[in-house]
Amino acid sequence: MRLLLVEDNPRLVELLTERIRAACWHVDALGSAAEAAEAMRTEDHDLVLVDLGLPDGNGLDLIRRVRKAGNSVPILIITARGAIEDRINGLDAGADDYLVKPFNHEEFLARCRALTRRRPSGELPDLSIGDLTYRPVDKMLQVGSEGIALSPREVGIVELLMREAGRVVAKRKLEITLSEYDHDLSTNALEQAISRLRKKIETASARVRIETIRGLGYMLKERA
Repeated sequence: MRLLLVEDNPRLVELLTERIRAACWHVDALGSAAEAAEAMRTEDHDLVLVDLGLPDGNGLDLIRRVRKAGNSVPILIITARGAIEDRINGLDAGADDYLVKPFNHEEFLARCRALTRRRPSGELPDLSIGDLTYRPVDKMLQVGSEGIALSPREVGIVELLMREAGRVVAKRKLEITLSEYDHDLSTNALEQAISRLRKKIETASARVRIETIRGLGYMLKERA
C-alpha cells in the first residue's frame, strides 16, 4: 500500500513516516499543496493524508481540486482544527475522514486501514510498459500470461519503477523502498536487488529493460 502524506511539520512527518513504514506501507511525504496536487495528478496512491494548514494554501482547496478532477482516492484530514464547523467543512470538501491532532497513532493506523478497505480493488489499475504488466491488486509482474517470480524487495522496486515508467527514479527513493522491507541493509543492497531484477526482466521480456542513469538513479524503459 502506498500513502501520500501532505504535511509541513518536519517532526510530525518524521513520526508518521516511521509509523507508516513500521506497518509495511510505502509513504511519500510532501510539504506543500502544489507538490501534492502534482503528485496526485501523475502518480497512484491508495490513501492521501492532508494537513489543512499548508504553507502555500488551505488543504481544503487542495481536496476540492482533487475531487473536481475526478480523483476518488481516499483522503484523511489530519489537523489541529477540531471545531465541529471545521470537521463539517472538511468532509463536505470531499475528505473521507477527519482526525484531530494530537491523535493516538494506533487509531491513526486503524483509520488508514479502514479507508483503504473501502476502495474497490478494481480502482487499482494495471501498470504496463512494452510487453510488461504489473498488477497492483495481487502484486504480480508478468509478460503476456507468464508471471515473473519476485521477492518482497523486488515487488517494492517493481511497483515504483512501473509507476514511474519512462522517468528516472532517484536512487535514494529506491533505497527508502528497500528499507521498508529490510532495515538491515548492506551498502550495495540496491545494486544487488536491481541486478537480480534486471536479469529476470531481460530473460522474460525482449522489449523492456532497466537502465542505469549514472549519478541519478534508474529508469524502466522500452528498448529502442
